[in-house]
Amino acid sequence: MNRNLVNLMFVIGLLFVITACVCRSDRDKAPPSSKDDDIPVSNMGRPAESPTPSTSTTKIKDEGDFTVSHIAVTDPKYTEIDREVRNEQLLEKAADQLNRSLVLPHDIELRTKVCGEVNAFYDPADPSVTVCYELMEHFYKVFRSGGASSDKAYDKMFDAVRFVFLHEIGHALIDTYKLPVTGNEEDAADRCSAYVNLEELGDDGVRAVFAAAEAFQIESKQGSTDRRDMADEHLLQEQRFYNSLCMIYGSNPSKYSNIFTDGYLPKERAVRCESEYQRTSDSWRNLLAPWRKN
Repeated sequence: MNRNLVNLMFVIGLLFVITACVCRSDRDKAPPSSKDDDIPVSNMGRPAESPTPSTSTTKIKDEGDFTVSHIAVTDPKYTEIDREVRNEQLLEKAADQLNRSLVLPHDIELRTKVCGEVNAFYDPADPSVTVCYELMEHFYKVFRSGGASSDKAYDKMFDAVRFVFLHEIGHALIDTYKLPVTGNEEDAADRCSAYVNLEELGDDGVRAVFAAAEAFQIESKQGSTDRRDMADEHLLQEQRFYNSLCMIYGSNPSKYSNIFTDGYLPKERAVRCESEYQRTSDSWRNLLAPWRKN
């Protein structure tokens, strides 16, 4: 457990140095502790005071930091992983690296905690990014239900959590920087996560996107689609599965040719994945450029 946890948090820290940048409708929302309870984050108003740069050369004043809080864990089944996070000062190290990389107009808090629900969310009212320990447990059970061994499910759990963490960071960046989103914000956050994982993290990042895709696929088979799913701001799990595979294939069609040749992606989609991935990576690179310190 120690090796996997340290590896996960080291990669999270590395993400912040590089760029700073599955969830059904009950995720990606702040818990009902504020006046905006039950309102999806993608529909919440953005802070009016956040500056918007006009060009990549605009000088932006740095008025905030990524901070960390540790909330007491009362459920004994999560005490060990919480102890590791605290003792290794893993969130503190990640926040320090983040602050070396990005300009912020206000503080953003990073948290892992017991939430009482399976969730991960960005809350603009705090503002903060939280990954719940229940979500980690959920992913472990999902992969076990898909036939993975206990050890394999544990490894995939951390890979999938990395994807989700970056998804929530994507929401935080969109909100904090007032980044333009011309489509579905949940899809944009998925693509932010895929971009960072595939563009910057090598094999570790590829495993994260594959793990998320597998979780989407397994979850899609575990329940029928109803009106609530169709109306939700998230894409259907089946769609997120194919989108994730398209991002991987499009990032290097030669290296990941088996995604197409083995029939995981239909030809009609596969032929467009390379240009689709290029547009995604170009968009996120250009959107984040004005906010980098270096």
